[in-house]
Amino acid sequence: MKFETAATKNPIDQMKIVGQPVDRIDGPAKTTGTAPYAYERHDVVANQAYGCIVGSAIAKGKITSIDVSAAKAAPGVLAVVTYQNAGKLAKADSHTARLLAGPDVQHYDQAVAVVVAETFEQARSAAKLVRVRYDRQPGRYDLAHEVKNAKPPKPDEKDPKPPIQKLGDFDKAFAAAPVKLDQTYTTPDQSHAMMEPHASIAAWEGDKLTVWTANQMIDWAVRDLAKTFSIPKDRIRVVSPYVGGGFGAKLWIRSDALLAALGAKAAGRPVKVALARPQIANNTTHRPATIQHVRLATELDGRITAIAHESWSGNLPGGDPETAVDQTKLLYAGANRLTGMRLAVLDLPEGNAMRAPGEAPGLMALEIAMDEMAEKLGIDPIQFRILNDTQVDPMKPQRPFTQRRLVECMRIGADRFGWSRRNPTPGRVREGRLLIGMGMAAAFRNNLLMKSAARVRLDDRGFVIVETDMTDIGTGSYTVIAQTAAEVMEVPLDKVIVRLGDSSFPVSCGSGGQWGGNNACAGVYAACMKLKSQIAAGGERVAEDFIDYPKELAESQQQSTFGAHFVEVSVDGATSEIRVRRMLAVCAAGRILNPKSARSQVIGAMTMGVGAALMEELAVDTRPNYGFFVNHDLAGYEVPVHNDIPHQDVIFLDETDPLSSPMKAKGVGELGICGVSAAVANAIYNASGVRVRDYPITLDKILGKMSA
Repeated sequence: MKFETAATKNPIDQMKIVGQPVDRIDGPAKTTGTAPYAYERHDVVANQAYGCIVGSAIAKGKITSIDVSAAKAAPGVLAVVTYQNAGKLAKADSHTARLLAGPDVQHYDQAVAVVVAETFEQARSAAKLVRVRYDRQPGRYDLAHEVKNAKPPKPDEKDPKPPIQKLGDFDKAFAAAPVKLDQTYTTPDQSHAMMEPHASIAAWEGDKLTVWTANQMIDWAVRDLAKTFSIPKDRIRVVSPYVGGGFGAKLWIRSDALLAALGAKAAGRPVKVALARPQIANNTTHRPATIQHVRLATELDGRITAIAHESWSGNLPGGDPETAVDQTKLLYAGANRLTGMRLAVLDLPEGNAMRAPGEAPGLMALEIAMDEMAEKLGIDPIQFRILNDTQVDPMKPQRPFTQRRLVECMRIGADRFGWSRRNPTPGRVREGRLLIGMGMAAAFRNNLLMKSAARVRLDDRGFVIVETDMTDIGTGSYTVIAQTAAEVMEVPLDKVIVRLGDSSFPVSCGSGGQWGGNNACAGVYAACMKLKSQIAAGGERVAEDFIDYPKELAESQQQSTFGAHFVEVSVDGATSEIRVRRMLAVCAAGRILNPKSARSQVIGAMTMGVGAALMEELAVDTRPNYGFFVNHDLAGYEVPVHNDIPHQDVIFLDETDPLSSPMKAKGVGELGICGVSAAVANAIYNASGVRVRDYPITLDKILGKMSA
């Protein structure tokens, strides 16, 4: 099904099942421990052996020798694989660093070997007997130091947009403006820290490979394994029905999948490999640190005349930048504009997508800057944002938004949160020794359209069976897909069986970038509509179809999601301890397919925003001969726990977007994180009077700076 024009009235509009807050259909399996995750697939293949990965002890250099004799002789060991006996391996285009090092080492903890044994304990013990000698070379690990060498990244197929974009004459308008802001903000390297580590089981049957793994994008995993092993895609099967969190870290296969496959080939039997928690920060990907320079200029009445947002980030050679200026191209009006990205070469582990890449770190800077400018102007922060709202793409005024209700989100949020009780003068509201403050920020995340396919069958029992390689990373895919099929096929929800995460099923959009729910359900809608037509004509009771979108649809009008975040904090006047007291998110994101699961997604995202604001930071050892993330476990890399998160509320605007898909829905999960950290930062300033522009906002950055 080609989606070429705005959706008209269709079966989804009945809203009998879609749009209802039904419980997740996979809930019982997950709460009873019967939902099978990758490392626990004891049922899928017999005689599984265990692999343990040996990571590089240096960050940059060459392997001069590897001695595996002691490891091979250890009890229970079946095989040891290094680059010397792995065979020819190509690098997938989606990988910046190779998944198996040798002889060159590109980053610390890059895999250099996998030891396969009868038991996990034997594999782990033998892995310690692998002796690797290196020629260590100095590397570049400090973004602030490498900024001077950063360059605009070259546009490529993945991101063809020029890295530096201009409209009007920013320099002239900025110089002439009566009110200006010129500030720099920083965000640190961050780790995904999902609950389920990277894990895979691999088995060969002749020249055919099956991998049970934790992965967000099944077809990409097949593609990358095929490229790496130089074998056709049809000889590879990837299975991932349940994923215990991904946050972008599992968009692509990682070393667990490759080394399980290599170990299985060497041992001649199935092999399972999981990364230990301390391996995840350095062996896999992370969100790169940024340095962001924001300049705003306005007339005396607060109307923006010039806006500039430039970002610097680092990555391995061939890697991509953190696209932290994306939202600034679209969020606020302003006739003179400048956005730019520059990329420095760093020898840290690969930087890549994590939890709303681009907008999440970008709004951490832009939305503090908007608050700072509002204060300079003496305008309420919400009124300043409303004053500079736009209903068209500021870079292309002929291009409207399909839906844009940012102002409504802010006004409703202000009313529900009690914004009128906020004292605009920082440090004036006290409860005992606690200083109380409120902050807010706009939320923005683009809505992406992705091709997605499904197969639907009506069996003799009257059950509708849906098959698609879509994944459920904890977001509720099983449930919204079942709701879609039930609505279109006019059957009860318990008459729908959903099967996901298998490359033998039709290729879906996968999970990532908050595109999954809308596009995957639209693909199921297309297949169901085709099946209904076939049945009505007396044809087959199985149908396969897809949803696809012409390029012109996305180019003619801008599709984005909007929201507003409100936060209240307390700052201890004596210790500077920061506590978040309550939070509210108001979201405008098209039709909400399931308010219960959508609310859960947004609450989770808000929690991540608190983590980014107050605690999440990978500490880098920047010495030239070292270069690694020091705090690489959950003891040192802190994320919010229950006690850190107070009352949270979420409001969804009643909205449909006929240009998004037949579902008239958009993504909403990542909208929940975009802007939260800035709202926390703005609340801390309102409470304490201390403006921190260097995330995370830890108490040492406030202590001693508050006025008495």
